[in-house]
Amino acid sequence: MNGAQALLKTLADAGVEVCFTNPGTSEMHFVAALDDEPRLRAVLTLFEGVATGAADGYARMAGKPAATLLHLGCGLGNGLANLHNARKGKVPIVNIVGDHATYHVQYDAQLQSDIETVARNVSPGFVRTSASTARLGQDAVDAITAARGRPGQVATLILPADVSWNEGGVPCPPPPPVEPKAADEATVQAIAGILRSGQKAALLLGGHALRAPALLAAARLAAATGVKLLAEVFPTRLERGAGLPTIERLAYFAELAGVQLASLQHLVLVDAKSPVSFFAYPGKASDLVPPGCTVHTLAAPEQDALTCLEQLVAALGAGSAEPALQAAARPERPTGELTAAKACQALGHLLPEGAILVDEAITSGQKLGAMTAGAPRHDLLTLTGGAIGQGLPSAVGAAVACPTRPVIALVGDGAAMYTVQALWTMAREQLHVVGIVFNNASYSVLNIELERVGAGEPGPRSRAQLDLGAPQLDFARLAQGMGVHAVRADSAEAFCAALEYALATPGPHLIEALVPESIRGAKRKVLPWVLGAAPHLPQPVAQALKRAIAP
Repeated sequence: MNGAQALLKTLADAGVEVCFTNPGTSEMHFVAALDDEPRLRAVLTLFEGVATGAADGYARMAGKPAATLLHLGCGLGNGLANLHNARKGKVPIVNIVGDHATYHVQYDAQLQSDIETVARNVSPGFVRTSASTARLGQDAVDAITAARGRPGQVATLILPADVSWNEGGVPCPPPPPVEPKAADEATVQAIAGILRSGQKAALLLGGHALRAPALLAAARLAAATGVKLLAEVFPTRLERGAGLPTIERLAYFAELAGVQLASLQHLVLVDAKSPVSFFAYPGKASDLVPPGCTVHTLAAPEQDALTCLEQLVAALGAGSAEPALQAAARPERPTGELTAAKACQALGHLLPEGAILVDEAITSGQKLGAMTAGAPRHDLLTLTGGAIGQGLPSAVGAAVACPTRPVIALVGDGAAMYTVQALWTMAREQLHVVGIVFNNASYSVLNIELERVGAGEPGPRSRAQLDLGAPQLDFARLAQGMGVHAVRADSAEAFCAALEYALATPGPHLIEALVPESIRGAKRKVLPWVLGAAPHLPQPVAQALKRAIAP
């Protein structure tokens, strides 16, 4: 075997079944070796950001890493935004980056770069350049072990061309399964005492704590003790819908998140990070934990969230508590002029059992959570790192991981243009993905942020940097040019008809929703003042305000 053949066999033996690729010259022996390893499916993408985003979406749904194949440091750089999302979401990925042959590096050829330095931005826990063909199999096992450990991470293996093509490759056996780590008994007892005390407390759930078994355990704790349940603002994967416990996500706007956390005396982290503001704002706190609130950790990212929650349930004798579950409910079918809120309403009305929602709709998805809360059980994947261009690629990966489940990606028009090439991969692989692009001809969230950061009264030149209307993008034509069935909709009736057809018809579809900005005009002008007042209002009024702005 050459190195590439041994590498592919090692990956396949370890259960890595998919590689999302965008290869170049240095990776040709890896490409050729694909013919010798039928267990590894190779999915071609036209841009590295699609490959990395697809690997992220795949791992979130499959529960195990996919591989990527990227070309040199430039290719890795093109994929960094979605590797950043994966890093923040603690998602396992085995990132394989081709490099020049070891003896060629000294010549500083046109594409030579310091790949390790680039990789450490998104892969701080494991970056290795494989130095010999004989060691390549073990290097791959080490990368897989790092990727799928707790917490999950991006593990980057740099593959010099001669290490790939030289003979003497040795496949290595797969690593042992990851053993779940429990919480320290003293920690469990201390937190149990806090929940028994009657003091105001909340569990902040993230990561694996937002899967159904962990949610049920947390809901039993809430039923037994009255502890409040909160979810991270951008969960990696949240299982939700009728028959599952309901959980309130922290709001994106820091002022509204502060309303949700106000008056808490204890905040218990379960595979979650202590909440901070998404950005810094003049004169406003970055740390969202209210004064006088003590933060505790039941389950750190390297621990098993379900095991830790079950320990707490046992300590409190809450195993027989009846968890509150979401009742089945759907909103009415919308009519009239299409808005982003009505599109979310249509999703709630029509969402099928087992759907996977990928939400990168930014401002247009404000109503999505409320409108789909009582829909049939589904999964929600969100923008964990804030990097734009995650939605369509993650939908590709989710569809590859779960081919029998419909995948619906909600994407803003600006975000869609970063990785629009994902549509081509959907068509090539005939994935049942329904892409919904909200075309409001604006970087709408940035118009809101321009008001919030206090940058002054914007003039025509500054407004032009956030305007996408000249020329107007036509996503239906872009999608059709890449082989995806696509339609435009400007009425609720047309949107519902398009969504019904797309859900019933296998293969990829795109619905371009022509909508106005969700927050615009006077509403956008007054928003910073309303948000600034929220922390100073009586709690019932502040809570009502929060529900109105971010339900």
